[in-house]
Amino acid sequence: MNRPVPSPLRPALFDDLPGIVAGFSTRHGGVSRGPHASLNLSLSMGDDEAQVWENRRRLFEAVGFSLDQVAYAGQVHGAEVAEVVEAGLYRRCDGLVTRQPGRLLCISAADCAAVLLADAGARIVGACHAGWRGAAAHIVARTVAAMQRLGAEPSRLHAYVSPCISAENFEVGPEVAAQFDAVFVRHWPGKARPHVDLKAVVAAQLAEAGLAPERIEISPHCTMAETDTFFSHRAEKIRSGRMFGFVGMSV
Repeated sequence: MNRPVPSPLRPALFDDLPGIVAGFSTRHGGVSRGPHASLNLSLSMGDDEAQVWENRRRLFEAVGFSLDQVAYAGQVHGAEVAEVVEAGLYRRCDGLVTRQPGRLLCISAADCAAVLLADAGARIVGACHAGWRGAAAHIVARTVAAMQRLGAEPSRLHAYVSPCISAENFEVGPEVAAQFDAVFVRHWPGKARPHVDLKAVVAAQLAEAGLAPERIEISPHCTMAETDTFFSHRAEKIRSGRMFGFVGMSV
């Protein structure tokens, strides 16, 4: 039997960036079973740990990295950003930046956006986890600022906003909608509650941070609407697995 191989989505804007590796995993190509089938990458969703580590190994191998080269954000839906030097878990942060080659930055997601950033000229990369709480707390701008402190220039940055929940499916309470400018709040016919366009929020924050619009790529995919391809917390609740958005530099 052929061994399944992960085939992550790759940002088209990053194709011509020398030495930059970036992508977003799907739910396919792993060994997990049941509700976590098959490429669940989270250790905190009740999946078998040995299977999760095998899934991670397969994903990283597919993009040219090993387990001992990876840094993970220990996400808390906040706005803290850590500079990565060594591999491992960076607790209580939702953003990671590095200028170290041979490091792969990983963001876990299953409806929130993973935002991947690269200044190929300065050899600096960053990634952050942008759900509504992180977006409201300006995690995107804080991640760009952390990259600037390392020597990156916003005008040179390329950004990818991963598959996440779409405006059509992101129904929220009025207290959440109030966190955002009205231009990002949608009121759909027949829907009692407002919706937030998370992708548009993130794109606007990237532009405000100094990125050129033509250097921002937004995935068209909706995680909640495409559970055959992606895990979705909203659609699958506690049974959902997690994907990784990742970005790094080859040695």
